[in-house]
Amino acid sequence: MTGAQIRAARGFLDWSVRDLGKKARVHFNTIHAIERGKSIGKPATMAAIRKALEKAGVQFTNGKRPGIRVEVVTSKKDSSRPKAKSRHDV
Repeated sequence: MTGAQIRAARGFLDWSVRDLGKKARVHFNTIHAIERGKSIGKPATMAAIRKALEKAGVQFTNGKRPGIRVEVVTSKKDSSRPKAKSRHDV
Protein backbone atom coordinates (compact mmCIF):
# COMPACT_ATOMS: atom_id res chain seq x y z
CA MET A 1 0.00 0.00 0.00
CA THR A 2 1.48 3.33 -1.05
CA GLY A 3 0.89 6.87 0.14
CA ALA A 4 -0.75 7.63 -3.21
CA GLN A 5 -3.15 4.71 -2.74
CA ILE A 6 -4.08 5.95 0.72
CA ARG A 7 -4.68 9.48 -0.61
CA ALA A 8 -6.78 8.15 -3.53
CA ALA A 9 -8.82 5.92 -1.21
CA ARG A 10 -9.55 8.86 1.08
CA GLY A 11 -10.63 10.86 -1.95
CA PHE A 12 -13.09 8.22 -3.11
CA LEU A 13 -14.48 7.90 0.41
CA ASP A 14 -14.57 11.69 0.83
CA TRP A 15 -12.56 11.37 4.04
CA SER A 16 -10.16 13.97 5.37
CA VAL A 17 -6.81 12.97 6.86
CA ARG A 18 -8.40 13.53 10.27
CA ASP A 19 -11.35 11.26 9.37
CA LEU A 20 -8.99 8.43 8.46
CA GLY A 21 -6.91 9.11 11.55
CA LYS A 22 -9.93 8.71 13.80
CA LYS A 23 -11.07 5.51 12.10
CA ALA A 24 -7.56 3.98 12.06
CA ARG A 25 -6.57 5.40 15.46
CA VAL A 26 -3.47 6.94 13.86
CA HIS A 27 -2.44 10.58 14.28
CA PHE A 28 -3.32 12.62 11.19
CA ASN A 29 0.24 13.98 10.93
CA THR A 30 1.50 10.42 10.53
CA ILE A 31 -0.98 9.75 7.72
CA HIS A 32 -0.04 13.02 6.04
CA ALA A 33 3.68 12.11 6.23
CA ILE A 34 3.02 8.67 4.70
CA GLU A 35 0.95 10.17 1.88
CA ARG A 36 3.69 12.70 1.07
CA GLY A 37 6.40 10.02 1.11
CA LYS A 38 8.12 11.49 4.15
CA SER A 39 7.57 8.26 6.12
CA ILE A 40 7.02 4.61 5.19
CA GLY A 41 5.01 4.05 8.36
CA LYS A 42 5.49 1.34 10.95
CA PRO A 43 3.95 -2.04 10.07
CA ALA A 44 1.29 -1.71 12.79
CA THR A 45 0.39 1.79 11.56
CA MET A 46 0.07 0.66 7.95
CA ALA A 47 -2.05 -2.31 9.04
CA ALA A 48 -4.40 -0.03 10.99
CA ILE A 49 -4.77 2.32 8.00
CA ARG A 50 -5.38 -0.60 5.62
CA LYS A 51 -7.96 -2.14 7.97
CA ALA A 52 -9.91 1.14 8.28
CA LEU A 53 -9.95 1.68 4.52
CA GLU A 54 -10.85 -1.93 3.71
CA LYS A 55 -13.67 -1.83 6.25
CA ALA A 56 -15.06 1.12 4.27
CA GLY A 57 -14.96 -0.88 1.02
CA VAL A 58 -11.51 -0.13 -0.41
CA GLN A 59 -9.62 -2.92 -2.15
CA PHE A 60 -5.94 -2.39 -2.91
CA THR A 61 -4.70 -3.62 -6.28
CA ASN A 62 -1.13 -4.16 -7.35
CA GLY A 63 -1.26 -5.15 -11.00
CA LYS A 64 1.10 -3.42 -13.44
CA ARG A 65 0.66 -0.24 -11.40
CA PRO A 66 -0.55 0.06 -7.81
CA GLY A 67 -4.15 1.23 -7.57
CA ILE A 68 -7.33 0.99 -5.57
CA ARG A 69 -10.83 -0.26 -6.09
CA VAL A 70 -13.71 1.07 -4.04
CA GLU A 71 -17.07 -0.56 -3.51
CA VAL A 72 -19.59 1.72 -1.87
CA VAL A 73 -22.73 0.28 -0.31
CA THR A 74 -25.35 2.72 0.92
CA SER A 75 -26.03 2.65 4.62
CA LYS A 76 -28.86 0.54 6.00
CA LYS A 77 -29.64 3.47 8.30
CA ASP A 78 -30.82 5.54 5.32
CA SER A 79 -33.96 3.59 4.43
CA SER A 80 -35.21 6.33 2.09
CA ARG A 81 -32.57 5.37 -0.48
CA PRO A 82 -32.31 1.97 -2.13
CA LYS A 83 -29.28 -0.16 -1.30
CA ALA A 84 -26.86 0.04 -4.20
CA LYS A 85 -23.32 -0.96 -5.01
CA SER A 86 -20.93 0.88 -7.26
CA ARG A 87 -17.32 0.22 -8.10
CA HIS A 88 -14.62 2.71 -8.95
CA ASP A 89 -11.26 1.56 -10.25
CA VAL A 90 -8.21 3.79 -10.22
